[in-house]
Amino acid sequence: MDIGVLVSGRGSNLEAVLDHIDRGAIRGAEVRVVISNDPNARALRVAAKHGVKGLVLEQGRSSREDYDARIADALQRSGVTPDGGLVLLAGFMRILSKPFVEMYKGRILNIHPSLLPAFPGLNAQRQALAYGAKVSGCTVHFVVPDVDAGPVVVQRPVPVKEGDDEEALSARILRQEHKAYPEAVRLFVEGRLRLEGRKVRVQR
Repeated sequence: MDIGVLVSGRGSNLEAVLDHIDRGAIRGAEVRVVISNDPNARALRVAAKHGVKGLVLEQGRSSREDYDARIADALQRSGVTPDGGLVLLAGFMRILSKPFVEMYKGRILNIHPSLLPAFPGLNAQRQALAYGAKVSGCTVHFVVPDVDAGPVVVQRPVPVKEGDDEEALSARILRQEHKAYPEAVRLFVEGRLRLEGRKVRVQR
């Protein structure tokens, strides 16, 4: 299966997925292209280290829909098609337009640093601490037009410890993200995920 990854930052989840593919823990998949809206994103260096093509597409004055159409074109030129590919969001700091999400419906995954539906949006770890949550974690979900509202594929809980600050909690959640995202990708590539409304069934 051909995979395209959209990034904006450090690329640690991208690296986790690539590491799993390289060592055979995810079989039958290849990351064909990594697309960044930031030319300085460390994720582009991660892609280069793994021999994966990296592209920079800056939005400039384009509308969101026009920009996303350029992303879709770049994905499809790399073989990541709406009928057979998989798109991963790995720290991509943009909200995708509805036409793009509909084009790749059921074929876009994202990871979020909370146990959704709790604490969607930005600064989820800070939200959890401010709320006084005892447990946080991470969620891999299918992307829908509404932010952080898609069907849940994988979740991993992370206890909130007494005295945690945002940095400490974020670091512990990130370690679980690096396990959860490759797991979700593997299940998708193996054809074991079935969407039934809001529920994701995992087939044996």
